[in-house]
Amino acid sequence: MTVRIHPSIDNGVKRGSGSFTGGTLVCKCQDRQVKVGIKGDVAHNHACGCTKCWKPDGAIFSVVAVVPRENVTVLENGDKLRVVDTSATIQRHACRVCGTHMFGRIENTAHPFYGLDFIHPELFTESGSAAPGFAAFVSSVIESGVDPSQMPAIRSRLKELGLEPYDCLSPVLMDAIATHVAKSKAKAA
Repeated sequence: MTVRIHPSIDNGVKRGSGSFTGGTLVCKCQDRQVKVGIKGDVAHNHACGCTKCWKPDGAIFSVVAVVPRENVTVLENGDKLRVVDTSATIQRHACRVCGTHMFGRIENTAHPFYGLDFIHPELFTESGSAAPGFAAFVSSVIESGVDPSQMPAIRSRLKELGLEPYDCLSPVLMDAIATHVAKSKAKAA
Protein backbone atom coordinates (compact mmCIF):
# COMPACT_ATOMS: atom_id res chain seq x y z
CA MET A 1 0.00 0.00 0.00
CA THR A 2 1.31 3.44 -0.93
CA VAL A 3 1.80 5.88 1.94
CA ARG A 4 -0.33 8.99 1.50
CA ILE A 5 1.58 12.22 2.17
CA HIS A 6 -0.56 15.06 0.76
CA PRO A 7 -3.16 15.09 -2.03
CA SER A 8 -1.16 17.53 -4.19
CA ILE A 9 1.89 15.24 -4.32
CA ASP A 10 0.58 11.71 -3.72
CA ASN A 11 0.43 11.04 -7.46
CA GLY A 12 3.87 12.56 -8.05
CA VAL A 13 5.43 15.97 -7.61
CA LYS A 14 4.45 18.21 -10.53
CA ARG A 15 7.31 20.42 -11.62
CA GLY A 16 6.73 24.16 -11.79
CA SER A 17 6.48 25.96 -15.11
CA GLY A 18 9.57 28.08 -14.44
CA SER A 19 7.57 31.14 -15.52
CA PHE A 20 4.91 31.37 -12.81
CA THR A 21 4.13 35.04 -12.15
CA GLY A 22 1.70 34.60 -9.29
CA GLY A 23 -1.94 33.88 -8.73
CA THR A 24 -4.80 33.71 -6.29
CA LEU A 25 -5.08 31.52 -3.19
CA VAL A 26 -8.68 30.57 -2.36
CA CYS A 27 -10.03 29.12 0.90
CA LYS A 28 -12.24 26.00 0.97
CA CYS A 29 -15.53 27.79 1.67
CA GLN A 30 -18.40 27.40 -0.79
CA ASP A 31 -19.64 30.94 -0.11
CA ARG A 32 -17.72 34.22 0.27
CA GLN A 33 -14.33 32.61 -0.27
CA VAL A 34 -11.28 34.37 1.14
CA LYS A 35 -9.00 35.24 -1.77
CA VAL A 36 -5.36 36.24 -1.41
CA GLY A 37 -3.28 37.52 -4.32
CA ILE A 38 0.34 36.44 -4.65
CA LYS A 39 2.80 38.19 -6.97
CA GLY A 40 5.64 36.06 -8.33
CA ASP A 41 6.62 32.46 -7.79
CA VAL A 42 7.06 30.69 -4.46
CA ALA A 43 10.39 29.70 -2.89
CA HIS A 44 11.49 26.85 -0.61
CA ASN A 45 8.33 24.85 -1.33
CA HIS A 46 8.29 21.71 0.81
CA ALA A 47 6.23 19.08 2.57
CA CYS A 48 6.07 19.99 6.27
CA GLY A 49 5.30 17.60 9.12
CA CYS A 50 5.03 20.18 11.89
CA THR A 51 1.88 20.30 13.98
CA LYS A 52 1.21 23.99 13.34
CA CYS A 53 0.87 24.01 9.54
CA TRP A 54 -2.58 23.58 7.99
CA LYS A 55 -3.17 20.25 6.31
CA PRO A 56 -6.14 19.31 4.13
CA ASP A 57 -8.29 16.41 5.32
CA GLY A 58 -6.44 13.11 5.20
CA ALA A 59 -2.97 14.64 4.74
CA ILE A 60 -0.18 13.86 7.20
CA PHE A 61 2.01 16.67 5.81
CA SER A 62 1.24 20.18 4.67
CA VAL A 63 2.76 21.65 1.54
CA VAL A 64 4.12 25.11 2.31
CA ALA A 65 6.30 27.69 0.57
CA VAL A 66 7.37 31.29 1.13
CA VAL A 67 6.92 34.52 -0.78
CA PRO A 68 8.02 38.08 0.07
CA ARG A 69 5.40 39.62 2.37
CA GLU A 70 5.04 42.62 0.05
CA ASN A 71 3.81 40.17 -2.63
CA VAL A 72 0.79 39.13 -0.53
CA THR A 73 -2.52 41.01 -0.75
CA VAL A 74 -5.89 40.05 0.68
CA LEU A 75 -8.24 40.50 -2.28
CA GLU A 76 -11.64 39.40 -1.00
CA ASN A 77 -13.42 38.63 2.28
CA GLY A 78 -10.51 39.52 4.55
CA ASP A 79 -13.07 40.06 7.32
CA LYS A 80 -13.23 36.25 7.59
CA LEU A 81 -9.53 35.97 8.51
CA ARG A 82 -8.27 35.46 12.06
CA VAL A 83 -4.86 34.66 13.52
CA VAL A 84 -4.95 31.05 14.73
CA ASP A 85 -2.40 31.41 17.57
CA THR A 86 -1.28 34.91 18.49
CA SER A 87 1.61 33.51 20.57
CA ALA A 88 3.13 31.57 17.63
CA THR A 89 6.18 32.85 15.77
CA ILE A 90 4.32 32.53 12.48
CA GLN A 91 1.00 34.38 12.69
CA ARG A 92 -1.18 32.05 10.60
CA HIS A 93 -4.14 33.90 9.10
CA ALA A 94 -6.96 31.39 8.63
CA CYS A 95 -10.54 31.56 7.40
CA ARG A 96 -12.87 31.62 10.42
CA VAL A 97 -15.41 29.45 8.60
CA CYS A 98 -13.49 26.64 6.86
CA GLY A 99 -10.23 26.86 8.84
CA THR A 100 -7.97 27.07 5.79
CA HIS A 101 -4.70 28.86 6.54
CA MET A 102 -4.30 31.52 3.86
CA PHE A 103 -0.90 32.95 4.84
CA GLY A 104 1.45 33.03 7.79
CA ARG A 105 3.42 36.13 8.68
CA ILE A 106 6.35 36.69 11.03
CA GLU A 107 6.08 40.04 12.79
CA ASN A 108 9.37 39.78 14.73
CA THR A 109 11.84 41.93 12.74
CA ALA A 110 14.79 40.06 14.32
CA HIS A 111 13.61 36.66 13.04
CA PRO A 112 15.71 35.16 10.19
CA PHE A 113 12.58 34.75 8.04
CA TYR A 114 11.10 38.19 8.71
CA GLY A 115 9.81 39.58 5.44
CA LEU A 116 8.66 36.20 4.13
CA ASP A 117 5.08 34.97 4.29
CA PHE A 118 4.24 31.27 4.37
CA ILE A 119 1.55 30.03 1.97
CA HIS A 120 0.03 26.74 0.80
CA PRO A 121 0.55 26.56 -2.99
CA GLU A 122 -2.18 23.95 -3.50
CA LEU A 123 -4.65 26.78 -2.81
CA PHE A 124 -3.65 28.56 -6.05
CA THR A 125 -6.40 28.63 -8.67
CA GLU A 126 -3.57 28.71 -11.23
CA SER A 127 -1.00 26.00 -11.87
CA GLY A 128 2.75 26.23 -12.44
CA SER A 129 4.23 27.44 -9.15
CA ALA A 130 7.59 26.01 -8.11
CA ALA A 131 7.34 22.40 -6.94
CA PRO A 132 8.13 21.06 -3.48
CA GLY A 133 11.83 20.20 -3.18
CA PHE A 134 12.24 18.57 0.24
CA ALA A 135 10.37 17.48 3.37
CA ALA A 136 10.88 19.22 6.72
CA PHE A 137 10.11 18.30 10.33
CA VAL A 138 9.37 14.73 9.25
CA SER A 139 9.50 13.20 12.75
CA SER A 140 6.94 15.75 13.93
CA VAL A 141 4.14 13.78 12.27
CA ILE A 142 4.44 11.42 15.25
CA GLU A 143 3.28 14.31 17.45
CA SER A 144 0.12 14.57 15.34
CA GLY A 145 -0.76 10.91 15.84
CA VAL A 146 1.22 8.95 13.26
CA ASP A 147 2.41 5.60 14.61
CA PRO A 148 6.23 5.71 14.94
CA SER A 149 6.42 2.32 13.23
CA GLN A 150 5.22 4.03 10.03
CA MET A 151 8.22 6.38 9.85
CA PRO A 152 10.46 4.16 7.68
CA ALA A 153 7.65 3.83 5.11
CA ILE A 154 6.96 7.59 5.23
CA ARG A 155 10.63 8.47 4.71
CA SER A 156 10.86 5.93 1.90
CA ARG A 157 7.78 7.40 0.19
CA LEU A 158 9.13 10.95 0.52
CA LYS A 159 12.40 9.88 -1.13
CA GLU A 160 10.42 8.06 -3.83
CA LEU A 161 8.66 11.38 -4.52
CA GLY A 162 12.04 13.14 -4.74
CA LEU A 163 11.61 14.95 -1.42
CA GLU A 164 14.63 14.45 0.80
CA PRO A 165 13.35 14.06 4.39
CA TYR A 166 14.83 16.24 7.13
CA ASP A 167 13.92 16.51 10.79
CA CYS A 168 14.56 20.23 10.60
CA LEU A 169 14.60 22.47 7.53
CA SER A 170 16.70 21.89 4.42
CA PRO A 171 20.47 22.52 4.70
CA VAL A 172 20.11 25.72 2.62
CA LEU A 173 17.52 27.13 5.03
CA MET A 174 19.45 25.99 8.12
CA ASP A 175 22.53 27.75 6.70
CA ALA A 176 20.45 30.91 6.18
CA ILE A 177 19.27 30.81 9.79
CA ALA A 178 22.82 30.26 11.11
CA THR A 179 24.16 33.08 8.92
CA HIS A 180 21.47 35.43 10.24
CA VAL A 181 22.29 34.48 13.85
CA ALA A 182 26.05 34.92 13.26
CA LYS A 183 25.51 38.37 11.71
CA SER A 184 23.22 39.38 14.58
CA LYS A 185 25.85 38.32 17.12
CA ALA A 186 28.57 40.22 15.25
CA LYS A 187 26.45 43.40 15.27
CA ALA A 188 25.80 43.04 19.00
CA ALA A 189 29.51 42.61 19.81
